[in-house]
Formats: sequence, structure tokens, C-alpha cells
Amino acid sequence: MDYSIKIGGEAGQGIQTIGDTLAKVFSKTGYHVFTHQDYESRIRGGHNFFQIRLSNKPISASRNKIDILVALDKESILLYKNELSEQGIAIYDSSALRQKYEGKKLLDVPFETLAVEHGKDRIMANTVATGAVLGMLGLKLDILFEIINDIFRKKGEDVIKGNINAVKAGYDFASKNCTDCSFSIKEPAEESLMLINGVEAIGLGAISSGCKFYSAYPMTPSTGILNFMSEKAEGYGIVVEQAEDEIAAINMTIGASFAGVRAMTGTSGGGFALMVEGLSLAGMTETPVVIALGQRPGPATGFPTRTEQAELMFVLHTAHGEFPRLVFAPGTPEQAFYLTNKAFDIAERFQIPAFILFDQYLADSAWTFRRFDLSKIKYNDYRLRGNDFKKLGSYKRHAFTDTGVSPLAVPGDARHVVVTDSDEHDEEGHIVEDAETRIKMVQKRLLKKIPLIRQEMSQPILYGADKPDIVIVGWGSTYGVMKEAVDALSPPRPPLIKGGQRGGIAMLHFSEIYPFPSSPKFLHILNKAKKAICIENNATGQFARLMREETGYEFKYKINKYDGRPFIIEDLIGEINAVIG
Repeated sequence: MDYSIKIGGEAGQGIQTIGDTLAKVFSKTGYHVFTHQDYESRIRGGHNFFQIRLSNKPISASRNKIDILVALDKESILLYKNELSEQGIAIYDSSALRQKYEGKKLLDVPFETLAVEHGKDRIMANTVATGAVLGMLGLKLDILFEIINDIFRKKGEDVIKGNINAVKAGYDFASKNCTDCSFSIKEPAEESLMLINGVEAIGLGAISSGCKFYSAYPMTPSTGILNFMSEKAEGYGIVVEQAEDEIAAINMTIGASFAGVRAMTGTSGGGFALMVEGLSLAGMTETPVVIALGQRPGPATGFPTRTEQAELMFVLHTAHGEFPRLVFAPGTPEQAFYLTNKAFDIAERFQIPAFILFDQYLADSAWTFRRFDLSKIKYNDYRLRGNDFKKLGSYKRHAFTDTGVSPLAVPGDARHVVVTDSDEHDEEGHIVEDAETRIKMVQKRLLKKIPLIRQEMSQPILYGADKPDIVIVGWGSTYGVMKEAVDALSPPRPPLIKGGQRGGIAMLHFSEIYPFPSSPKFLHILNKAKKAICIENNATGQFARLMREETGYEFKYKINKYDGRPFIIEDLIGEINAVIG
């Protein structure tokens, strides 16, 4: 069982409400779900869609073919009617669209009329549409009723009753009138699954890591983290500050970390451009901070609500001076959860800035998981506090050590004074001008730490054939679509290379981006493959350039997409087939 549902319409028509509600129903029922969105940067108008894929098996990307289309505007029918599968059906309200469409694959459902008749309010038209979809699929309504009760509990029984009646009306209408509906819903393998998107997973990872301060200025797609942290702030004792700008946000975060708590900020490319001086401040003062950076197409404001992977080089090389930094790029919400925890741990242990690099696609995409394993969460307090601090006869904030890591004390927690400076400084943190101290400090901050940080970096994930002839390589949010492409292109199939012994296809996915691990074991896979293809959502192949810079390996084949949209399974398979011939 594998069905896709697309809800299309204008901003303000409640597209996300329908999509989120259906996704929750499916996941709570026990089906595997994957969702992604496409929306314009306006409050009302334009054209947007929300796409849901559900299956009784794990899934990780969107398909081209649509089985149910909920058309809330005329444009949805014109744009997506050719995407309907062989059994696909589009539902719409002719009175709302003021146009009647004829055809076997079109079903006119009076959303607004049924909402007024049964819910007593036309605003419940989307609730009718949600019920209609469930009626077409033949799913029970119990879980949707529970969701409605949770959502509208504070609004009273009349609102709850109206929405339930509206759901029933849409369900009954679709069940009776969709004579061509032939969807076969199998029993789910699970009782209930967790549904979570990328920004929620980053926020949850931060909270699980002991983050106590979050400061940011709203900017798509990082705003979701700010919203999530704000919602959880009171329950977890977190100070959340919406700063006046990104300069203030990163400086507040550095200040909070210096004061003794785990601190984080979030932004997007344009906002990060304002943070770079603060980033250098963290590098010089060796103050641990975590920065969540959501990529979107540029330059300038670009496509504010679309997706791209074009800020890797920006993150790696921005800010003045040389100092170590850590870059993670999760490919799933699950990876985002665990890597956020790892970023906090390494940032504090080595006293460096750490990046969680994601994009609009990962931010908005929701996946289902059984659960996250909290036993994998690592929390060690590397700071000197209280009695540990008092035991020291003297304290030097930037003391020279074999590892380059100096004692990290909390100011005001003991009799010792904690001093640091943004100018070059000595071991005690006071400004210096001499060359000898400068050399020792650069060696301490950078050259001693980098080899140790490399040892903490994991190898990329290998998925597919053990000794593949074809290797597709990607990073960040391409994980899910690459994985499904490997599944689709794996045996049984005829040999890929005429006259040769088939070795199959595999994926190498990088989520721990920089620095590369000290022993790049993945190189023997790339060197032995007949064709290695680097797949990225950018125009210049930024990860391919990083691979050459770090290892000397150069990709001969690349697939680059830079239209602001993510890869879809069938499209990526077509691109791979074109390369491998």
C-alpha cells in the first residue's frame, strides 16, 4: 500500500491545516507517513500545496503520482490533474470555484454547503474536505474525532460538535458518491507512530542536550525552531529571546554560554551574514555555541520559502581568521535530533562553534518514527563549577594544554576571576602583542584541536550493495530520496554495464560534514566504483568541491538541482539512469 495525497490552493485557505490533520490521523493509526510542502512567500494568495504520502512500510520521500487531489482553487486542477495516478481522483467544490469540471477522475464535493448544513459555519469546509479524504480511503474516524477534541477543547462543546458533524458529512458524501474509488487500505503494522519534522527535531535535540538559552531573529526556515523553543520554554526552564536582529542574537548566545549555560541561536543565510563577526568572537574567546542555519535559495532574499543546499561553503569559510568549527547536516528528523545533541557535546568539550546545517525541505518535511532512543543522548558538563573551581590554586582561562582545550570555568562561581578578550591574549585572557604568544595560541586553538575533533566524526552511511559498481553520494536532506532511488534501482534488474559483472548500486550519505573523519574509509568504495555520482541541491557542486579539498577525490558525474524545489523519487531515478546509461 502506497498512496499520495496533495492539497492545493491559495495561502490562507487552510491547506496546511488539512495536511497536518490527515498526517496526524495516518500516523496515529499506525501508517508510515512522509510530507512535504511548497508555498509562496505571501500571507494570502499565490499557489501552495501540501503533499502527504502514506504506506504500511517505511517511506522517506515524495512521489510524482497523486492518488487523491484536494483542489481548493482552479489552479490546482490545471496544474495537477496530469499527475493523477491510474486510480487517482480529484475532489473540489464547484460552488466555491464557480466552475464545474467534468471527467471520470473528478468528484464535486460541496465542502462549503455541507459545512454550513452540518457544522453551522462555512469555516468548517476544510473539516469537510478532511472527512471526504478519509471516506475515499475507507478509514475509521475515531482518531480524527480525538484530534478534533484536543484541538478545540478550549473553544467549547458546540465547536467540537460542529467539526465532528462536518467530518461525518464529508465522509458520508465521499463514501456514497466516489463510485470510482478503488483504494485498498491494508492494516497498519504499528499501533501508533511519532510524526515529527526537521525543525521540531532540532529543537527537541537542543532541549534534550540541556540547552537553557535560545536567541534568534525570525527568518524562514529557522523560525520554526524559535517557535518550538518558545512553546517549551516554561516547561523546561529555557530563556528564549527574540532579539532585535541577528547581530544581537549571536552576541546574546555567546554571552549566555560565557555565563555558564548551554546556548544556541538559529538563522538563515541572510541573517547569518550579520552573525559572522560574532562567530569570530566565539572562535577567539573559545566560547562554545551551537548555530542552526536553515538554507534557502539566494542571493539576497532569493526564494524565501524554497529549498537549496547552497550555503555549505559559506558556513565553512565565513568569518575572519582561522579557528576550528563543526558542521553537521542531518538528512532526517531522527538524525537532526541526535546530531544536535552531538553538536552541543563537541562544542562544549572542545570550546568551539558548531553548526546544524539544514534546509527548507528538511525543516518542513514530517516523517514517522517509532520513537527516539533517549539512552543515546549524551550529556556531560565540561565546565568547572563550585567545588571543582575552588580546588584550583590559580585559574587561567586560556591555559596551554596538550589537547588545546583549556579549563572552562563559570564566572562568579568561585573566587577566581574569569578573563577573556576578543584581541589576541595570553593564558590568563589579557591582551598581548608579541609574536611568540600569538603562535602558541593559534596552535592551541586550531592545530591541536582539529585532529582530536576529526576523531569524533563518523563515517558516512553506506546503504545498498556492499561492493557497488554505482555509488550515489549526497549530504543533508537528500538522504531520503537517495535511499528510495537505491531501493528502486537495486536488483532484480539486468546488468547496468554491458558485458560486465553487476555490482549493484549503493548510497553514501554524509551528515557529519566538517571536519572529515581522520580515516576516510569511504574512499575505497568510491575508488572501486565504476561510476560515482554526487547529488546536490545547488548549482556548483559545493560538497563535491569539499570532497576534493579534503580527500583529493574528484567526481566525474554530478546531478545538480537548483530550482528551489527538492528532488522527487521518479525524477532522481531518471537523472541517475541518464548518467549510468
